Order: sequence, then C-alpha cells, then structure tokens
Amino acid sequence: MRPVRQIAALPYRTIGDGLSAPIEVLLVTSRGTGRWVIPKGNFGKNEAAHAAAAREAEEEAGVIGAVCPAALGRFEYRKTLRSGAAVMVQVQVFPLAVTDELPRWAEGEQRKRQWFSLAAAADAVDEPDLQALIRSFRATEFRALATTAPLVRSLGHVKERLGMFHWFQNLLPRQGNFFELFEAHGQTLIAGSNALARLLQGGAGMADHVREIAEREHDADAITREVLVTVRRTFLTPFDRGAITSLISAMDDSIDQMHQTSNAIALYEVSAFEQEMSDMAAIIVECARVIAEALPLLRSIHANAARLHELTERLVRLEGKADEIHDAGLSKAFKAHGQTAPMQFFVAREIYSHLERVVDRFEDVANEIDGLVIDHA
Repeated sequence: MRPVRQIAALPYRTIGDGLSAPIEVLLVTSRGTGRWVIPKGNFGKNEAAHAAAAREAEEEAGVIGAVCPAALGRFEYRKTLRSGAAVMVQVQVFPLAVTDELPRWAEGEQRKRQWFSLAAAADAVDEPDLQALIRSFRATEFRALATTAPLVRSLGHVKERLGMFHWFQNLLPRQGNFFELFEAHGQTLIAGSNALARLLQGGAGMADHVREIAEREHDADAITREVLVTVRRTFLTPFDRGAITSLISAMDDSIDQMHQTSNAIALYEVSAFEQEMSDMAAIIVECARVIAEALPLLRSIHANAARLHELTERLVRLEGKADEIHDAGLSKAFKAHGQTAPMQFFVAREIYSHLERVVDRFEDVANEIDGLVIDHA
C-alpha cells in the first residue's frame, strides 16, 4: 500500500552576510506531544505542493517567505490515527527563505516556535530521514551519500594516477585572492536574490528593493573587474585562467539579469505578480543558496568533488522546474490577457522572460563548476 502523502516547509534564515554565516531553521512544537517538528500537513487536490507548504508554514509557524517549488527531499514517519491505526506518511520538504515573522498567527496559541542551528535542529527532531535532510542543508554538516554519481566515481580512478601531479602542484606558490573574490560575488547573489523575492511579493518598499538590487549589481561588477585584473597580474592561478574568467562572468550574468528584471518591473510599474512569477523568484533564491554553498568548496575541490556534483545537479533540476513554471505562467497570462489586454500580456511575458534568464545563468554557473570538477578532481 502506498504511504499517505504530506508536504512540509523547512523555514530558514541566514545570520549575517558572509557565505560562511550560519543558517538557522525554524521548528514548531506539535499540538499533540509537544515535540519539535517542521510545519507540515496535507494539501488539496487543486493545490500545488509547495504552495501548501507555504500555507502550513504561515498557519503553524507564523512565517512568510519565498518557498522553492522544487522539493529539497523527503522523509517518512509513522502517524497514529484516531482509530488507533498507525500508517506510514511520506513528506515532501520544500525550503522556505523566511522574509517576515508574524507576531500573531493561526496556531500561535497552540504551538511554540524557535530558531535552531542546523545541528541543533537535526538533534531536536525525531525522524532519522528528517535529521539527515536538515544536516544536508549545508556542506559542513552534509551526510555522505551511500552512492556516488558515476562521474565522480570515475574521477576517483583518474585522481590516483594524477597524485604526483597534484603533489607537485601544491608545492608551487599561488597568488591572487580568487577564492575570496568568488565568495564576495556569491554574497551579492544571495542579497540580490533575496531582494528580488521581496520585490515580487509586492506591497510597500518595492522601490527600496529595486534600489538594493541595483547596488548589489554594481558591487558585483566591481568584484568581476577585480577578478579580470587579478587574472592578468597573477603568474600562477589555482585554475585555468579561462575557467576563472568564465566562472566569474557566469556569476556576474546572473545578477545582471536580476537587475534587468527589477528594471523591467520598475519601468512598467508592475505592483501585483502572478503566483508563477513568485515561484520563479523563489527558485532564484534557492539557486543562489546552492551557489553560495558551492563556492567555498572550490578551495579544496579534490575533497569536495562529490558534494559539488550534487549541488550542480540540484541547480540543473531547479532550472528544469523553472522552465515548467515559466511555460505554465506564460500560457496562463496569454489565456487571460492575450486577446483582451495584449499590452498586459506583453508586460507579463517580459517579466517571465527575465526571470527565466536569471535561472539560465545560474545553470551556466553550475556548468562552469562541473567543468572545474572534471578538470581538477
């Protein structure tokens, strides 16, 4: 018999601006036993799973944010029904980047909420698969996978034959602060994506979010220029010069597209957004989070090859999900406005196109990182 299906949100926030800044997740107490759980529940027949997860997070934990339509993973637990029967429940978990905490919420009188570090949250919940899922949210606490991707397995054999080369390479002097610059640029991607998600929530403060994205894009441009100059001045680089410039250019294209998206929104004075647009913005937030985890791992690419491959695979899956949402949203907009309000459809198409390009550029970043793994792992 197939297990009962539920959905859940994993609400999270980052404490600080750096890529190494700790991540916290929000847990709530269950109404029955008072144990720590993540917001979860059932979803309706015509309700998207990630939208239901966002609803549960608001009802049970009183938080609002950008929920990624691509599930982070799943876990199972056994639930005791009122009849006394114990049934297996399979729960899909969707990451939710929290933007607002409500002072009062639907189940605020019935539950407590508390922020935990990843390690503390994993220890607080009871389900082993959920513990592993929480630990995997950040590389430093990532649970080693039982099986490694075929590509990474094959690279392991090559690495043995190249051991002497890597030993010699490590003796050579290295100059240039490329890793610091990559990670600094990653901070602009995180900040820009968060501002974009808030922008597509509408409401007051939209002009401030547009301004922040522009400022972050300018910061990213300055970092990119510094990388390009440093490449020319550095005698020995950690990676091939072309790979360095390709990676930073792909990252810079990502925030450039965020800037163009916010400019289009401001130009056409759009203040209300379709759910599909918000969903794509949430995917962009998740893409930036994954990139932020991947960049520090480049400092020790040999040891982190498997995890880097996992992260780039998730980015590719996110891009595929974004394509699906883009097509569905565009079709919906055409049916609603194509014949009666063509200008409104044109504006919607423009915004969808910009959002899609942001995710496409993140996939380019994933491809560049995969290339580094192939060349250097």
